[in-house]
Amino acid sequence: MRKRIITPDNNATKSPEFDWLNLEEIAEVEISSEDVAYPIEFALLADQTSGWRAAEPGTQIIRLLFARPQKLTRIWLSFLEASSERTQEYKVRCSSDNGQSFEEIVRQQWNFSPDGATSETEDFTVDLPAVTVLELIITPDINNDKAFASLAQLRLA
Repeated sequence: MRKRIITPDNNATKSPEFDWLNLEEIAEVEISSEDVAYPIEFALLADQTSGWRAAEPGTQIIRLLFARPQKLTRIWLSFLEASSERTQEYKVRCSSDNGQSFEEIVRQQWNFSPDGATSETEDFTVDLPAVTVLELIITPDINNDKAFASLAQLRLA
């Protein structure tokens, strides 16, 4: 019998090589809170990978305000949680009228467990022709309002 020992795929939570939008140049960011050790830039910029973390517990909002309407074809999200068991819910919404109205793109729940699923990566193909605001709303634990939200990476194309 032949066998080999495999190692976990450490690239599973890294964003795939793609022509991602340079958010630093085209968007302004609004956030509901931010841990100074894990600023939002750590989740949004291509050369950063340590992620963002909220400074306050509970539901958090990350809002990207585009200087000019953007055509979005892909939304890539990565979340990591290795220390606590929780059920996270997030929503992605967009606006084409500078935040006057929003369309929900996706709403999803994920169960994190230190002994099981410690990462969630989602890759959505979308057809959004003129987005002026993109909003990510994270409820870190639907059963505990004391949990802290985090985001490993967000990429847009």
